[in-house]
Amino acid sequence: MDRLGFIHEELDIKILILYILRRLPAPVEPETLLELCQCDGGVGYFEYSDCLSDLVENGNVEQTEEGYRITEKGSRNAGAVESSLPFSVRSKASKLIAPVEERMRRAAMITARHENTSSGCLVELAMSDGKGEVLHLRFLCAGEEQARQIEKKFRRDAEGCYQKIAALMTE
Repeated sequence: MDRLGFIHEELDIKILILYILRRLPAPVEPETLLELCQCDGGVGYFEYSDCLSDLVENGNVEQTEEGYRITEKGSRNAGAVESSLPFSVRSKASKLIAPVEERMRRAAMITARHENTSSGCLVELAMSDGKGEVLHLRFLCAGEEQARQIEKKFRRDAEGCYQKIAALMTE
């Protein structure tokens, strides 16, 4: 069966994986990386999986608890060869990468965690703007379930929470 797209060869698939990982600011989940690699329509799951395993094995990609990320070696290698990818593939990949990259950058600027202490469940929330910390808040809450709800809401709308706190404090 003929496959669509320009990417079919093992080397091209590896270059595409490195191209994508080089543009992401944080480790990416395996499912998201697969979706991004299928931008061309010519990359199948098994070929992708084999190529990714090879890249991890030879030190170009590192697998972490959060997902996959490019290594320094992989970044150097990608920089040298990624121009060999067809322009249309790079364009499609870049368009798909943009929202994932933005989501990762935003997530990196938001901290929401809790810990159980002898005096109760302590929630810590923080937000930065990329230049410095804008908000840092620590407080006790009723329990772990409430802490999880607070964390979830803060991650979803940290900017809105900040605006409400600022408005409350300036009334």
